[in-house]
Amino acid sequence: HQEVMGDPVQLKDEGNKHFQAGDIDKAIECYSSAIKVCPDKKMLAVIYRNRSACYLKKVSHLHSIDVDAADIKALYRRCQALEKLGKLDMAFKDVQRCATLEPKNRTFLETLRRLGAEIQAKLKTTFSTDSRVQNMFDILLDEEMGKENKEKAANNLIVLAREDAGAERIFQNNGVPLLLNLIATGKPEMILAAVRTLSGMCTGHKAMAILHMVGVDKLCSVMAIDDEEIALAACNLFQCINDSLTGGDKREYGKEEALVLDASKDLKTILLSLLEMVASKKVSGHGRDQALNLLSKNVPRKIRKEKDNSRTLFTIDHGLKKILKVCGQVPELPDQLPLTENTQLIASVLLNKLYDDLTCDPERANFKDICEEYIKSKIDPKDMDKTIHAVNTISGLLQGPFDVGNALVGHQGIMEMMVALCGSERDVDQMVAVEALIHSSSKMSRASFFITNGVSLLKDIYKKTKNERIKIRALVGLCKLGSAGGDDYSLRQFAEGSTEKLAKQCRKWLCNPQIDTKTRKWAIEGLAYLTNDADVKDDFVEDELALKAMFELAKRADTYDKKEIIPELVQLAKFSKQHVPEQHPKDKKDFIEQRVKRLLKAGVTSALAVMVKADNSILTEQTKEMLARVFLALSENPRDRGTIVAEGGGKALIPLALEGTEAGKVKASHALAKIASISNPEIAFPGERVYEVIRPLVSLLHTDRDGKQNYEALRGLTNLAGFSEKLRVKIVKESALPDIESYMFEQHDQLRQAATECMCNLVTCKEVQERFLQDGNDRLKLLVLLCGEDDEGLQTAAAGALAMLTAVQKKLCTKLTTVTLQWLEILQRLCLHHNPQIQHRGIVIVYNMLNSDDSELAKKLIESEMLEILSVIGKAEDSPKRQEALDAARTCLVKAMDLGLIKPFTNTS
Repeated sequence: HQEVMGDPVQLKDEGNKHFQAGDIDKAIECYSSAIKVCPDKKMLAVIYRNRSACYLKKVSHLHSIDVDAADIKALYRRCQALEKLGKLDMAFKDVQRCATLEPKNRTFLETLRRLGAEIQAKLKTTFSTDSRVQNMFDILLDEEMGKENKEKAANNLIVLAREDAGAERIFQNNGVPLLLNLIATGKPEMILAAVRTLSGMCTGHKAMAILHMVGVDKLCSVMAIDDEEIALAACNLFQCINDSLTGGDKREYGKEEALVLDASKDLKTILLSLLEMVASKKVSGHGRDQALNLLSKNVPRKIRKEKDNSRTLFTIDHGLKKILKVCGQVPELPDQLPLTENTQLIASVLLNKLYDDLTCDPERANFKDICEEYIKSKIDPKDMDKTIHAVNTISGLLQGPFDVGNALVGHQGIMEMMVALCGSERDVDQMVAVEALIHSSSKMSRASFFITNGVSLLKDIYKKTKNERIKIRALVGLCKLGSAGGDDYSLRQFAEGSTEKLAKQCRKWLCNPQIDTKTRKWAIEGLAYLTNDADVKDDFVEDELALKAMFELAKRADTYDKKEIIPELVQLAKFSKQHVPEQHPKDKKDFIEQRVKRLLKAGVTSALAVMVKADNSILTEQTKEMLARVFLALSENPRDRGTIVAEGGGKALIPLALEGTEAGKVKASHALAKIASISNPEIAFPGERVYEVIRPLVSLLHTDRDGKQNYEALRGLTNLAGFSEKLRVKIVKESALPDIESYMFEQHDQLRQAATECMCNLVTCKEVQERFLQDGNDRLKLLVLLCGEDDEGLQTAAAGALAMLTAVQKKLCTKLTTVTLQWLEILQRLCLHHNPQIQHRGIVIVYNMLNSDDSELAKKLIESEMLEILSVIGKAEDSPKRQEALDAARTCLVKAMDLGLIKPFTNTS
C-alpha cells in the first residue's frame, strides 16, 4: 500500500475501481491524492477529468433533492460538489436555499458570503482581463474577422496595456509573442496596435523583458517602416523603454524597481542602433526623423548640473559623421537617403544640441575637427555631386551650431566653391549654393562680405533663372541681406523695387499650391525679413489667402502625438514687436489692433498651438519667448479671448509659462491670466491641466511684477477660486495667500478690489479661515474696514467674505466686535445700503452674529438701533429686487424671538 500512496498511475487505477463500484467519495479521495503527486501534464489532465466526473455524478445523485427540500445535508453536499466543479453560481443557489431553511446555521451563512464574494471576484477578472486579453488576440489574428471588430479589439488592448493589472495579464498570457505575430502580419493597423500596446506595458521591470523579447533590431526595423504613424509609435515605445531603464519613468511600481538591473548595456545597444539608423538606406524618412528625435531628446544632458556628458561624447565619436551625412543629402540627386521635408532640419537641431552639451574647448575642437575632416573628404572639383554634398552639409551646420558652420565657411576655397556653384548650369547646384549663401549670411560680419559679392550674384540668379524654386531662394537671400542692414534705408533699397514689391512676390508664391512645400516655406522666410517694414505688415494682414496659406503650412503633418517644429513661423512674432526703433505710422495702436483681428480670423491660434505642441527639446528658449509674446499681443482684447480658447490657445500657453526665458515665462503667464480671468476654466484648460495654470498666475503676484500683471493674475485666480474646492486648495498650496492679503492692503483701488474679490472666493477653505482666527494680525480688522469703504465693488467683496467667515466660524462673530470700535456703525451702514446685494450680505452677517451662541453679543445687537433697522426692512413690501435682504431680515427677527430677546409683534389697535 505504501507503493500506492506515492504512485499516480496506481492511485488513478484505484480511483477508477472505486468509481466502477459506485463508491464515489473513495474515488474522489484517490484522484485527489494522485493529483498531488503526478508530474506528467497529460496524465494530470486525465485525472482531473476523472475527478470532475465524480463530482458530476454526485451532483446528479443529488438532483432528487429538489423533491425533498428538507434534506438540507444532501443539499449542502451538492453545493460543495458544485463548488469543486467550479460551477459557483449553481453552488450559490443551493447554499442560498440551505440558509433560507436554516437561517441561523453559521456554516451556511459563511459559505453563502464566501461564494458571493468569489462569484463577484471571478466575474470581475474574467470580464476584465484574462478572457478579454485572449479574446482580443483571437479577433486580431483571425483572418475572417471584420475590420470594425479588429479596430475595437486593437483599441481595447491598447487601453488595457495602460493599466497595471491589464499589462500584467497581457504579459502572463503569452502577450509579447502574440504582439510580435501581429507585427509579422505586415498590416499597418496591426503593427500600430501592437506597438502602442507594448508602449503601454513598458513599465518597471517589464520594459527590460519587452526589450529582450522583442529585440532592439526588431524595434528599429518597425521604426524604419515608411509610415509616419508607425514610426512615431515606435519612437514612443523606444522612449518608454528608455524612461524605464534610466529611471525617467516616475510612476510608482512598488518592489519591482529593484529588478531593473544595470541597464547601461541595453542603453548603449539602443544608442548604437539608433545611430546606425540615421545613415541607413533601409530606413524611411519618417523612421530617420524619429531616430534623430530620440537622439535629440535622450543624448544631451537634461540638467546642466549633471557633470556627465559621456552619452554625447559617445554619440559624437560613433555617429557625428552619420548625422552630417543626413545634412548633406540633396534630394534632387539620385541614390540619396530617404528623407521627409523636416529631416535635415531635425538633424541640424541635433547637431546644435550635441555641440551645446560639450563642456570644454578640447571637446569642441574635436567636434569641429570631425566636421572639417568630413567636409574635406567630400570636396572634389572633378565630382560636382560630392561637392554639393559638402556645401549642403555646411548649410546644415549653419542652421545648427552656427559657430562651427561659420568657421568652416571661412576656410579657404569654400566661399569660392559656393560662388562657382552659383554660376553652374545645373539647377540643383544653384539651389544648394543659394541656400548655403542664405544660411551663412545670418551674422552681419559675414553679411558685409556678401553684400559686396553676394548681392550681384543673387540678383543675377534671380533675373536669369527660369526655375521658381531657385528664384524664391535667391529672393530670400536678397531680403535677408536687405534686412541685415537694419534700418539703414540705402541698404534696404538695393533689391529691385521696394520691399513692398518683393513682399508681394513672396505672397504670390506662398499662395501657389503648385509650388512644393519646402519652397513655399522659403517664401515665408522672405516675408519674415520683409515684415520688419510696417507697410509690408499691413499689406500682409490684408491678404487673407496668404495668411491662411502660411498657417496651413505651419500646421502641416500634425498627427497622433506629433512633435512638430516650424521654425519659419516663429518669424511671425515680429508683428508684436514691443519697440520699433523709429516708429512707423502704421505701428500705432489701432493699426496693430486691426492686424491682430485679421490674424485671429485667419486661424493664427491653432497654428501657434501646433508649434507649442512641438517637442520642447526642439523649440529653443527664444522661440518660446517669441510665441509667448505673440499670444500676449493676441489676447489683449477680452473679446478675442474666446477665439483663442476655442482654438486651443489656453492649453498651449501652459508649457510656455512653465519653462523658457524669464521674459517669455512672464509674458505667457500674463496671457494665461487674461484668459483665466474671463473663461470657463473647464473649457479653456481641459482636464487636469487647469491645476497647472495656478503656479504661473501666482508667480505674477510677486512685487517685482508690474501692476497690470498683478491685477490680471488676481482676476484669473478669482475666477478659478470660484470654480471648485480642489482649485481653491491648490491656490492655497502654492502659497498665494500672503501675496493676496498684501494686495488687500494696497492703496491702488483696482488692485485692492481684485485681491478682496479673490479672498472672498477663497474663504470656504479651512486654511484661509484659520488665518482669520489667528491672533496678532489685522486680517479681520481689514475686512471689516473694507466693508465701510465707498467703492461698491470693494464693499460687495469684503461683505461677502465676512458673511461666509462668520457663518462657518462662530468665534469670528465675537472677534469681529473687538477689532475696531466702528464695527457696529459699519454693519448698520451695510444693512441700510441702497445696493441690494451689499444690504443682503450685511444682514446675513448680523444673523450669523445672533446665531453665534454668544448671548451677550446677541443682546448687544438687539439693544442697538439694529433692531429698528431689521424691523423696518422686515416689514417692507415684498419686492423681487430686494427679496433676499427682506427674507434675511425676517429670519433675524425670528431668531431674536427664539432667543427671547423680543416678543412677537402684537397688533395694537
